[in-house]
Amino acid sequence: MYKRIISVVSSVLFITLFLASCMQNTNQLKVTKIRLLRDEKWWGGAVVDGRNSPYSDTNFTYDQNGDCKGNQAQPLFLSNKGRYIWCEKPLKISFSPDEISVQSVGADIISGKSGETLKDAFLYCSKTFFPPSGKTPDPLLFTNPQYNTWIELQYDQNEKDILKYGEDILKNGFPAGVLMIDDNWQDRYGTWKFDCEKFSDPGGMIKKLHDMGFKIMLWVCPFISSDSPVFRDLADEKLLIFRDEKKSKPSIVDWWNGSSAIIDLSNPEGIKWFKTQLNNLVEEYGVDGFKLDAGDPEYYKGTYSYGDYGPNDHCESFARIGLDYPLNEYRACWKMAGQPLAQRLRDKNHTWNDLQVLIPDMIGLGIIGYQFGCPDLIGGGEWTSFLDSSVLDEELIVRSSQIHALMPMMQFSVAPWRVLSPENLQICRNMALLHQSVGNEIYELARECASTGEPMVRNLEYEFPHKGYEHIKDQFMLGKNIMVAPVVQKGVRTREVVFPEGKWLGDDGQTITGPVKQTIQVPLSRLPWFRKVI
Repeated sequence: MYKRIISVVSSVLFITLFLASCMQNTNQLKVTKIRLLRDEKWWGGAVVDGRNSPYSDTNFTYDQNGDCKGNQAQPLFLSNKGRYIWCEKPLKISFSPDEISVQSVGADIISGKSGETLKDAFLYCSKTFFPPSGKTPDPLLFTNPQYNTWIELQYDQNEKDILKYGEDILKNGFPAGVLMIDDNWQDRYGTWKFDCEKFSDPGGMIKKLHDMGFKIMLWVCPFISSDSPVFRDLADEKLLIFRDEKKSKPSIVDWWNGSSAIIDLSNPEGIKWFKTQLNNLVEEYGVDGFKLDAGDPEYYKGTYSYGDYGPNDHCESFARIGLDYPLNEYRACWKMAGQPLAQRLRDKNHTWNDLQVLIPDMIGLGIIGYQFGCPDLIGGGEWTSFLDSSVLDEELIVRSSQIHALMPMMQFSVAPWRVLSPENLQICRNMALLHQSVGNEIYELARECASTGEPMVRNLEYEFPHKGYEHIKDQFMLGKNIMVAPVVQKGVRTREVVFPEGKWLGDDGQTITGPVKQTIQVPLSRLPWFRKVI
């Protein structure tokens, strides 16, 4: 008997020590140092740092834990020498001129080399760490323009003005596409029902928009108004994020629209509840999809949940909701590369400085595996910029529409017919029609990238490695055969274009043989783009 007791005690002790060891390993700090190679350049991490890439030229630090920088992020960094860094958990990374320092808690830091180029490293990581799904978001997101009611209506989303917005799109010669009804159509946050004071017949409104040729998306978020019956019900059912370790009181977080609770999507029942709300909108009103806003990791810092989730895990869980809805859009995402989710750049100001970051940030989006992107709203998406129409810059809106025209997606919000001269309105209309005319080609590229994992928008270094193109941020490749060189500076009517090797047929009908640099004329009406023919 004594020996049996000793044996049992020993077994229990062993199991206890083993579990303690596992727990310790789970929380263990991992550190890796990587010496930079000669002329090595690095990209990755967060989309909004596309403008700061490549990192190797300056000191740069980024801690991903609880911070996606308001947009998409991924624990992935890639070099033009075929090297890569990956981790299943958030990274803290620092670049200096000679060395990269990488830290992570709870997961191994994986670094290595595959091939000799940025493309080689990307393809290896895509296949190994975030295999492509083979699926795309809804084709209409690529083939036709998108229209968002936010800038025109702001917080006064209502049936009458939404219908007029749709009618005005067609009346002004713009093609129908996806129409997004933005924030404040709902009764309250979490009460995902049309506000009956502003929508007398929401189902009828959506049918009319369908008849015009539009598909309809609704803005939603994971927040729950704390003064609503829904809040009380979800609190009773323990389906909200908690503020205390005992999980007794819901957390109330500050966000851009005030203070709210958050649905706990680490809990399967929380996911079920949220999807039920969305499915009810689809079934009752004929809604086609959703703009899933917020979900940023920062809102989950210092909170507790049903599952053992960190802030970034909550962001990932919210993003997975969109996989059930082919017509979707996200602004914040974590570790969802290769998935059929439409990703939009964060709201940009109506400034030339913010216009200039559209291309490098879209390149940054693709290089961390988010293939299906939209460069914010044409002219900018930060709504306060549009409160005074007298200070709007028509040239900026025109040049913005040109950048969008040959991106995977283009999205209007401010109504061009309201703020532009007839001449400039025609240019924007032409850009929308250009996007539509190549829409099927863009979608075929999306389908290809959904299988290969490759980005749709690429920098020149990706397609033409080791030619000195690492710092070109005002040109981009759409796939491997279309090169676009928009104007991103006010008043510019000539610009230098870098032509890599091959023959390039321009939008003006001229053929240019590379490699060569050439100065071209870019009147306000022109978007320079070139197709590789050989």
